[in-house]
Amino acid sequence: MKKVLLLVTAVISAALAVHSQSYFPVKGKSKMVVKESVPVRAFTIPLEKVRLHEGPFQQAREADTKWLATIEPDRLLADFRKHAGLQARGERYGGWESSGLAGHSLGHYLSAISMEYAVSNDKRFLEKVNYIVDELAECQPKRNGYLGAIPKEDSMWAEVKNGNIRSRGFDLNGAWSPWYTVHKIMAGLLDAYLYCNNSKALDMQEKFAVWTEDLLAGLPDSLVQKMLLCEYGGMNETLVNTYALTNNKRFLDLSYKFHDRKILDSLAMQHDILPGKHSNTQIPKVIGCIRRYQLTGSEQDRSTATFFWNTVVNQHTYAPGGNSNYEYFGPAAKLSETLTDNTMETCNTYNMLKLTKHLYALDPRASYFDFYERALYNHILASQHDGDGMMCYFVPLRMGGKKRFSNPYNTFTCCVGSGMENHVKYGEGIYATDRDGNLFVNLFIASELDFTEQGAKVELTTKLPQDDQVELKLSMKKPKTYSIRVRRPHWAGRELVLSVNGETIPAVTDDQGYISLKRKWKDGDRISLTLPMDLYSSPMPDNPSRQAFFYGPVTLAGVFGNREPEPVSGIPVIVSGNVQPASWLKKSTADSLVFTSVNAGVPSQVVFRPFHEINDDFYSVYFDVFTPEAWKAEQVKYESARREQRRIDSLTVDNLRVGEMQPERDHEFSGEEMFTGETHGRKWRSTRNGGSMRFEMALRADAGHALMLTYWGMDNRGRMFDIFVDDVLVATEDLNKYKGSRFYDISYPIPAGITNGKQKVTVQLKPRPNNSVGPVYGNIRMMLLP
Repeated sequence: MKKVLLLVTAVISAALAVHSQSYFPVKGKSKMVVKESVPVRAFTIPLEKVRLHEGPFQQAREADTKWLATIEPDRLLADFRKHAGLQARGERYGGWESSGLAGHSLGHYLSAISMEYAVSNDKRFLEKVNYIVDELAECQPKRNGYLGAIPKEDSMWAEVKNGNIRSRGFDLNGAWSPWYTVHKIMAGLLDAYLYCNNSKALDMQEKFAVWTEDLLAGLPDSLVQKMLLCEYGGMNETLVNTYALTNNKRFLDLSYKFHDRKILDSLAMQHDILPGKHSNTQIPKVIGCIRRYQLTGSEQDRSTATFFWNTVVNQHTYAPGGNSNYEYFGPAAKLSETLTDNTMETCNTYNMLKLTKHLYALDPRASYFDFYERALYNHILASQHDGDGMMCYFVPLRMGGKKRFSNPYNTFTCCVGSGMENHVKYGEGIYATDRDGNLFVNLFIASELDFTEQGAKVELTTKLPQDDQVELKLSMKKPKTYSIRVRRPHWAGRELVLSVNGETIPAVTDDQGYISLKRKWKDGDRISLTLPMDLYSSPMPDNPSRQAFFYGPVTLAGVFGNREPEPVSGIPVIVSGNVQPASWLKKSTADSLVFTSVNAGVPSQVVFRPFHEINDDFYSVYFDVFTPEAWKAEQVKYESARREQRRIDSLTVDNLRVGEMQPERDHEFSGEEMFTGETHGRKWRSTRNGGSMRFEMALRADAGHALMLTYWGMDNRGRMFDIFVDDVLVATEDLNKYKGSRFYDISYPIPAGITNGKQKVTVQLKPRPNNSVGPVYGNIRMMLLP
């Protein structure tokens, strides 16, 4: 019987598919029963109206879709059913789905396959959407409107309702960002309605929102604000959209419950309080503000969003369009010393693109899509492995770094969730329209548009950036008069050439950054553009000599192959008397996107490729660039570093090379729950599950000593340990304080009373409770005190 119902639902939804919509303002018939109260100047084109053609974006969509088709809904639904007292139909997936953020992936997945159905009309995804909604509908009545899979959620929510609030950045009464997960589930339900016409999903979302309202009804604002110290995703946005789809004002009122006054009111007053704040905690809040402004006209919400966007894009964004280091904003315009393995969290850019499209709808300036294009090509596209479709959590910008991709079924982090959506909706920003039926062309991605309001089909043909040609061809039954407005990208040179039906005409750019062509268009008309692409640099705001390089819209990365270069001396620098990259960076062939430095790379020449094409190789996006004179001065610093290494060697009494069999035997190295590896050119040792490590080190008679350990700076949460020498505590170390992507040599002086009269001592590294030891890299040294 269920199969029959699914089939009937699929047929009905297929018949209604032409009415799928978007949360961005849409012209004409819309599911949004509450209309925008402010002027909308650019409307999005529904996903089903755009078809991608062959190229990197279509390749990325196909890789994502292939993987999405293999995901089993029953495994994502397992804990939803268990928590509702029902038998699970599959084993839950790994990663965060087997930990405190369980359930968020189901929401992302429901959104992704809903959008994919709108794009492709592939019934496999419609069936999955309807099946998930039906399964959740079986769970919801047993939970009074709530839907969730978070560990110990019932007791946690009961405490919140009773006003017992214990909240930190990612912890609410012992739960890991529970409202974040609620938001993802709610958003998935709304997407099932919006893109697949599943009215049951909207009804379930209303019940979920009512549950939320009841939970918070008795809490004073002071306790709500305390609760909002914990990351809550885009709860305000989802509740505003629920209001827009139902015209039930209680949901608009409820959205104000999720208004973090400390952050959002400060932004509304144009105060940059972002340094030190978790990046992706803030962006969804601001998306909710701009969406609410569209529906209510609240000037505070608009001011918040515009100031935030300008601040993030202009003060906190790296060359490829992403932001944050270790998930956090740093000081404004201070980026040059934050190039690590943990830059550019992908969720952040997923959300920044959403915010950009909402702002663009109100003020369609080309500069919004200059940013959008940069982030889409060079972060979102670069975050996916184009072979198997797996995604990056962080996209590293460490010089000599490497991308690390997800596992198909055992990762399921937040960025895997947003990644599910990223690559199915590339058609979303290519085109837009306005109230007068004019067409905006914002992105130069090979595609076809069904421009129904003008009775036309528009085919955009390009291989950009393989070549500089873009052509728009119109197919239509009746001639019509309107404007086609083509974004003039910031990277296009002065030699841009525009022609219509083979006739060259002036490419006049208006105040909004568009080339506007108004005429009576007829079947077969062609607009041709030559968009000259030059090499240019993007320097760090706080260090102009540290630069990234672009060719047209794409970031170029220097490629080092599958062997990691030595982190300090193995990364080439660029030395040239001409600051223009075109003077020393040359194409391998005329039709290639491979560039090679010529007489500029030190100690070796560098091969550059588009960043989004790099999957498994080590690379650098940023390079230090010197004139010959400046390089001479810089070499003095390198020599100083070599002198420091010679000094350390001269003071070394004993040296244990970790991870090597004979040196570890010579030092009686032992421990529990130890493991080893090699990264950044050095071997390392670490422990897990409370394991310790111990070893012997030789001493020099009647001398002061210090133990030197080497660490790599990274996000080392849970890495606090004590250092004992002959059972005496000499130091406690917390590796989380070392944030730079580099080696740290840390010395621990040993009290003379421990070493006097001895020829050797036993060192033990013992973890604090719920922590581990290391990783400790390379050489463990017993050194003389200078």
